[in-house]
Amino acid sequence: MPKVAVLDDYQNVARDMADWDSLPAGVSVDFFRDHLSVDGDVARRLEPYEIVVAMRERTPFQRTLFSRLPNLKLLVTTGMRNASIDMNAAAEHGVTVCGTDGLPYPTAELTWALILALARKVPTEDVATRNGEWQVTTGEGLQGKTLGVIGLGRLGSQVARIGGAFGMSLVAWSQNLTDERAAEFGASLVSKDELLRESDIVTIHLVLSDRTRGLLDERELSLMKPSAYLVNTSRGPIVDESALVAALESSAIAGAGLDVFDIEPLPLDHKLRSLPNTVLTPHMGYVTAETYRIFYGDAVEDIAAFLSGNSVRVLSE
Repeated sequence: MPKVAVLDDYQNVARDMADWDSLPAGVSVDFFRDHLSVDGDVARRLEPYEIVVAMRERTPFQRTLFSRLPNLKLLVTTGMRNASIDMNAAAEHGVTVCGTDGLPYPTAELTWALILALARKVPTEDVATRNGEWQVTTGEGLQGKTLGVIGLGRLGSQVARIGGAFGMSLVAWSQNLTDERAAEFGASLVSKDELLRESDIVTIHLVLSDRTRGLLDERELSLMKPSAYLVNTSRGPIVDESALVAALESSAIAGAGLDVFDIEPLPLDHKLRSLPNTVLTPHMGYVTAETYRIFYGDAVEDIAAFLSGNSVRVLSE
């Protein structure tokens, strides 16, 4: 019977989030907590496995890796989209790729955790209080400020609604956004440059693609107010990371709340780790117990269905 590898189980919780014992007798499941970033290391680990469960885009599966995994028959990715999987290469190597359902709200909630942490200086005050200090910063309120939402889809629209509840003015932009869609969530459609100039907080909610990669570079960041904050819970490469570091170092913008980065996990010597005007989280927008139960529960269903010859949630290019 086949062997199953569950990758990047950072918190060591995957085993308890689904009924893996419901899989057919003889199926063995191994859980790996550590992250391997080198193709050769990944290939050596996964060579014995017919089935792999990948957590989001933590481990890329490109053509070179597929060519080194002759035993691989099923790749399950959590979520129904994974830009780090070469779907054409998977098909050419006879690998079925399946996805899982998920939840839309946890990332929107984390976006607001970052916004509030930045505005009210929560990390700084937490450290100060633990060190015996008291009220070392002056926070900023949100009511009456302008929230700029880049991408008003499933996640951006939730973030916009909450901004409205805080009494913020809402502006929005994306390549295909219409006035009608923006108005539906209490926002005004403006140009990208207008949004960057007007907003006190800019929050990004776009899918990473060829047209969104590097969407905000040095020019765009220079349009923002020196008092403005940038929040990114989508994908790191949407923002030019070196330009962002420069803007933060020079105080061209007041700060940034980041859940996503060009390289993940974030390298230990990365400049962002040492900048005091950042709030950093480890790509945890989707990381909730509720989401994991769906991810891993659906993964078990995907595996069982594949083994029975009736694959479900099959992804294609």
